[in-house]
Amino acid sequence: MALPEIRKATPQDAGGIAEIYNQIIRDTTITFASEEKSASEVADQIAAADAYLVACNGADILGFASYGPFRKGPGCAGVKEHSICLARAVRGGGLGVLLLGALEDATRAQGVVHMVAGVSGENTGGLRFHTRLGYEKVGHLPEIGQKFGRALDLVLMQKTL
Repeated sequence: MALPEIRKATPQDAGGIAEIYNQIIRDTTITFASEEKSASEVADQIAAADAYLVACNGADILGFASYGPFRKGPGCAGVKEHSICLARAVRGGGLGVLLLGALEDATRAQGVVHMVAGVSGENTGGLRFHTRLGYEKVGHLPEIGQKFGRALDLVLMQKTL
């Protein structure tokens, strides 16, 4: 099987991205979000993000990654926070490494110095993934999130690019 293409997301990708993200919202604590996103809302997110990439096989969206400001204002201009999500069928197969690598390349090209990930404490796969890629745990916020009637921890991870 050929490697998936990784490219900039377009508004036409919004439906496929929403499908992946909405499954994660409905079924997991990977995100603390509890309301599903419409394709229109995702298209707006694509337009607003500093960078938004998709991994695809033809017209099929397999995953996406984006980044935006970590905090508002010029004091943290060299720091970006990213998000990465993969379709259930392709998780654990190496696509996330390729997608996050491409996103990090885009951040370096824009002069970004640090990348931050906020990972649900229950997302042990996401914590291992980021650790393998050079992210270090720099903070732990106990019970800061809420989902499925439970209090959830948020782990902050950082990588110097």
